[in-house]
Amino acid sequence: MDVLSGRGERANTLEPTINSPQLARKNNKYMAWLPMASVPQFLEKTQTYLAGHLISKGAYNAPLRLFWRATSLMVREYPDRPLVGVGAVIVEHDRVLLIKRGKAPLLGEWSIPGGLLELGETIRQGAEREALEETGLVVCATELLGVFDRLVPDDDKRMRYHYLLVDFLCVNISGELQASGDAADARWFTQEEVSGLTLPEDTAAVIGKAFTKRQN
Repeated sequence: MDVLSGRGERANTLEPTINSPQLARKNNKYMAWLPMASVPQFLEKTQTYLAGHLISKGAYNAPLRLFWRATSLMVREYPDRPLVGVGAVIVEHDRVLLIKRGKAPLLGEWSIPGGLLELGETIRQGAEREALEETGLVVCATELLGVFDRLVPDDDKRMRYHYLLVDFLCVNISGELQASGDAADARWFTQEEVSGLTLPEDTAAVIGKAFTKRQN
């Protein structure tokens, strides 16, 4: 069966058939048409091509910014270029706010709230948005804490993830702490508690820098 149109004669093609009215109505839920066994190969081979192709054919009728958010997961693994990630280091009352990642990379590990920069926003706006989406807190991104490379190859030495990470010291303005979005959990940690966590070296360094700046 064709993974998108349901026509058996197109089962082996990579060219998605997207003129289906049902597909247009589903908007960002079009991935539900894919058999689970086909998903990894389909995403790796199409990547950004699929997003551009869908737009060119008019199959996706939502605002462009929402479209890119809905399809962003397709290009995180094995990207054809580095991706820009933004992080919000929120320190308050000698504690830092960390989230437990609900998705790879760092699945199940504690990390700084953050994610991919979106089209049309500044890096500070991106950090503030990610903080709100993952923690429920409205923050103000202030001082730049650091810019880091995050390269994660697979067992075959292919680059599975490649991020350029930009982290900001953030001030909590309002809101009630609640994990959401890509975060499975969110909680405050003292500096001593942070030292007991297994964190990437650059993450631990930027958190330590944030503590120092808030104490000065």
